[in-house]
Amino acid sequence: MFGWRRAERRGAPAGAGGPVAPAAGPADALLRKLEWTVVRRLDGLLQGDYRTLFRGAGLDFADLREYLPGDDVRYMDWNVTARLQAPHVREFQEDREIAAWFLLDLSGSVDFGSGDVRKRALSTDFTGVMGRLLTGHGNRVGAMLYSGGAGTRPAVLPARSGRRHLLHVLDRLRATAAAPRGETRLRELLDHARGVLKRRSLLFVVSDFISEPGWEAPLGMLSRHHEVIAVRLTDPLETAWPDVGLVMLEDAETGDQLLVDTHDAGFRARFSAAADARETALKEAFSRCGVDCLSLTTAQRLDQALLEFARRRKRR
Repeated sequence: MFGWRRAERRGAPAGAGGPVAPAAGPADALLRKLEWTVVRRLDGLLQGDYRTLFRGAGLDFADLREYLPGDDVRYMDWNVTARLQAPHVREFQEDREIAAWFLLDLSGSVDFGSGDVRKRALSTDFTGVMGRLLTGHGNRVGAMLYSGGAGTRPAVLPARSGRRHLLHVLDRLRATAAAPRGETRLRELLDHARGVLKRRSLLFVVSDFISEPGWEAPLGMLSRHHEVIAVRLTDPLETAWPDVGLVMLEDAETGDQLLVDTHDAGFRARFSAAADARETALKEAFSRCGVDCLSLTTAQRLDQALLEFARRRKRR
């Protein structure tokens, strides 16, 4: 049911495919726009709190907090646990620059959007904003681009610093088209990351998580060695259908078509129930993997979602 789109919306977004643009091309224009509309606001509001958002296992002690399901027991502070009669873990500040990686799901279902913004555009904007914030503080960013389909090998862009490298990442992202046919196998992207990334890094897994089962285990394995944030892309139409009569839907990845009657209240109720069940299953999966989830929707401003996420992490 999920991953279907209206048949008349078929097709990749503008800029997906074709040659990589030069530094002064579309990627540069996009980054300049994001710098004016999002990055400046975030950089100002996060000033002084930037390092607290992404904590790793460096040498400098950062904080002490109560144990949460999924925390690494190696960082348990047994003395404090015994004194307070509640399990506590230590957090450490990275004592070197962060190497951040964007694991980008660019499969067919990510091309969907019920309004003016598609999930793929949201993914591009998030990568541009976070990449600009990270490189602006001297950190390195890399990317793995997964276009979907069976046996697809993700393209790897090594982690480097600087604005020019970030523009290259955005150009490659825009130029990578979704596989023409085939269901998403997110496990292939995560397994590839496990084989490539040997040093501890900050990982953003950017996907709508509409995938064949089996991605939970490699995500959990990644979180044991890296700081992993699941960035979930959503659209309001994926959780509730309005009453718009007969609609022809097409699976964004297999091309299968289905005629549904959205006037049927029973259909809309079953759709919402299935969406709620999937939401619950995803939350439980992320919790088991020990991964924080940042949810981005095409109906919300990106800066608002990022600020809410930052405040939630700082409260924890």
